[in-house]
Amino acid sequence: MPRISRRKLLVSGFAVSTASLLGNTVWAESDPREQPGKADVGSPLNASTPEPREQLLFDFGWRFTFGHGADPTKDLGFGFGQSDFSKTGEFKFSKAGFDDSAWRTLDLPHDWAVELPFVHDDAGTGDSQLRSHGYKPLGRRYPETSVGWYRREFEIPSTDNGRRIWVEFDGVFRDALVFVNGCFIGRNNNGYVPFRFDLTDVLNYGGRNCLALRVDASFGDGWFYEGAGIYRDVWLSKTDPVHFEKWESVVRSATDGNAARLSLSTLVRNESAEAVNCSVRWKIFDARGAAVAVAESRTQSIAAYESAGFRATAGLANTALWSIEEPNLYSAVLAVEIDNQLRDTERVTFGVRTVVFDAAKGFFLNGKPLKIQGTCNHQDHAGVGAALPDGVQQFRLSVLRQMGCNAVRTSHNMPTPELVDACDRNGMMMMCETRQMSSNPEGMQQLATMIKRYRNSPSIILWSIENEERHLQNKNEMAEQGARMGASMVRLCHRLDPTRLVSAAVDGDNEQGVSVALDVIGFNYNLNLADEFHTKHPNRPVFGSETSSAVSTRGVYTTDKLRNQVSSVEGYWGTPEDWWSFYGEREWAAGGFAWTGFDYRGEPSPYGWPSISSQFGIVDTCGFPKDFFYYYKAWWRSEPSLHLFPHWNWSGREGDEIPVWVYTNLDEVELIVNGKSLGSKKVPRLGHVDWKVRFEPGAIEARGSRDGKMVLSEIRDTTGPVAALRLTSERNEVNADSEDVAILTVEALDSQGKLVPVADNQVSFEISGPAKLIGVGNGDPNCQESDKEPKRSLFNGLAQAIIQSTFETGQIQIEASCLGHAGARLSAKVIINSKMTKLRPAVPIPPRS
Repeated sequence: MPRISRRKLLVSGFAVSTASLLGNTVWAESDPREQPGKADVGSPLNASTPEPREQLLFDFGWRFTFGHGADPTKDLGFGFGQSDFSKTGEFKFSKAGFDDSAWRTLDLPHDWAVELPFVHDDAGTGDSQLRSHGYKPLGRRYPETSVGWYRREFEIPSTDNGRRIWVEFDGVFRDALVFVNGCFIGRNNNGYVPFRFDLTDVLNYGGRNCLALRVDASFGDGWFYEGAGIYRDVWLSKTDPVHFEKWESVVRSATDGNAARLSLSTLVRNESAEAVNCSVRWKIFDARGAAVAVAESRTQSIAAYESAGFRATAGLANTALWSIEEPNLYSAVLAVEIDNQLRDTERVTFGVRTVVFDAAKGFFLNGKPLKIQGTCNHQDHAGVGAALPDGVQQFRLSVLRQMGCNAVRTSHNMPTPELVDACDRNGMMMMCETRQMSSNPEGMQQLATMIKRYRNSPSIILWSIENEERHLQNKNEMAEQGARMGASMVRLCHRLDPTRLVSAAVDGDNEQGVSVALDVIGFNYNLNLADEFHTKHPNRPVFGSETSSAVSTRGVYTTDKLRNQVSSVEGYWGTPEDWWSFYGEREWAAGGFAWTGFDYRGEPSPYGWPSISSQFGIVDTCGFPKDFFYYYKAWWRSEPSLHLFPHWNWSGREGDEIPVWVYTNLDEVELIVNGKSLGSKKVPRLGHVDWKVRFEPGAIEARGSRDGKMVLSEIRDTTGPVAALRLTSERNEVNADSEDVAILTVEALDSQGKLVPVADNQVSFEISGPAKLIGVGNGDPNCQESDKEPKRSLFNGLAQAIIQSTFETGQIQIEASCLGHAGARLSAKVIINSKMTKLRPAVPIPPRS
């Protein structure tokens, strides 16, 4: 990619032609007779055109058992000698009819790590400790819980003979060996990048087949909780021998006023013994399903067992741009035809938008200035670990959006497709990060796969090639190697996707090493270094790639090192004000990403055992807001906002001074304590107001005004003991597809119906109807109760339960109960309707033999 001016880095559109990757590949250009932008209503392609390919969900009806990392007699005999791989077809555990009746039945996604007990083991140093992964017994010192086996039998009809059939894994943690019908198929040795294998030659057509995986989580990729097992979706893909290649269909856009020009490209593979003459047609649909443009390539010949590229252009009139307020999406439906016979189709979702990183003016989306109000996030959630159903991804984004977050950084790995799709649909921008910082073949393959997989997604505004690689940056011993590695990775990003810029999360001065090749400079913390860098390099765009690290425990207002709790008033390692008053006020700064949006398992900070999760989050592991949430809501959203804290339950501390804070974007706040005014205070921009108040039971009230008129008020009462439970669901119906979820909140209330902010009662859950409980949590970073049992203690008045539908329709009743004051049984119920829905095509589960 030619060097472009660093003063203003413009990205128009979001995708890239693959021409530069194909060497001497012959490309068929569009037919000059086409009329871009004019949809042919007579075309057989429409928004619901059935695809000759089949993409079948492969998540249901698996069997699972633990293996062993050291004893082959407890590992299905695998590795007992050295001859396991000597003859093809001899792996009996992957043959139909193998006795797995003692194995557990489960559906994917599955994370076995979240089901394991916590183990207090602080042996080792730094990231090698169990502490970093949440005190779960994984690693070579825990062979009995670090290896798992999965089996799934399935049938392939005889009519599939002649098609190409692939098994595709969106993510397995971590080292996976794949076997089918007694044959070793392949391996994958990272936990985040999707992988696939062609099964065409080893399948039994017209009969039963068996897929088996040995998954070894002894090694990790990171220093945080990563889970274990097949924790993302699996697919069975069936295509014609002549088909579109995986992730090679690309749409690029260039805007011109209200119009847009689309550059379309794809690769077609001919996996047959004869050359074929074919062409590709594109039809573009808007979000309503209306056809808005068509295009067609020239016909060309593809030699046997070779690939060829096809290109065309199309035009859009009155383009609906993708933005954070209106995330408009289009879809391109591609068809490859031979002698007017449809051989394969593919659907690509895309959006049209422009992105600019201006070194003097900051970040622009579609020509409008916009601060990146971002959060960094790992991928786990309370109750389910790393195996998040799609609905939990949507829930997490909705929590972040409520506080005004408009961007996420996928720390520190390639994200799951469902998260990227949710960001595309919901107008959430993304900094998409690879896991391995290296120009070795594995590192480059991981990076290339990430870019190819997601380069059509309009939500992605930056590629990130590393996080805090201390040896490869600044003035460290490998800075020169880091510069070379970084340059190679940036070149690959530009070659695969010249429409996006490349950055990294650097905890240093960005003067040497990896940073040399970057398009946009990211600073982790070190606000003074960001200022100095901008002064020295005024033509290089800058943003906060990781900021804040403000630690707090939800609902806690006194730091207690003996209980591993951190006050939410003064915080620990700073407050949100420290970083946002910097990036929010400097015009040249594009914005930044706070560490972190959600608390996450592992890397317990600032304490160790018995803490099992971090306390960096703006919300806890369940998504319950901490007080810092309301700082961001006040300054990241435009509507009036006011939040008063702490609670006013301080029994035994009568007469003590209690810090009282208010986060608000109003002009002025008056504080009322037990009916008496303590006066008003002006609210500093991007700041807060606070008082010291001697505690007496009663109530405190904050009244916020603008232009002399009261706009909002909030009261904190001294509550009574727990007298009732309230159970609510974020939705009142789910789809009967055995995938959909509902997330429920349990609250402890006093006799006046007010939340008891210090309640810790243990709550039990009972479910009847077509659903199952898949996880529970409470956001307590020190709670070591099971994530899977139907009970959970409240933490400061709150707990969460996640239920998942089955394939049956009907009413689901969830009851939460506990013992209240004086031993009285308290309960609350909620009814959720499970409704009929169109199911995603899935691989049928054959009857047990």
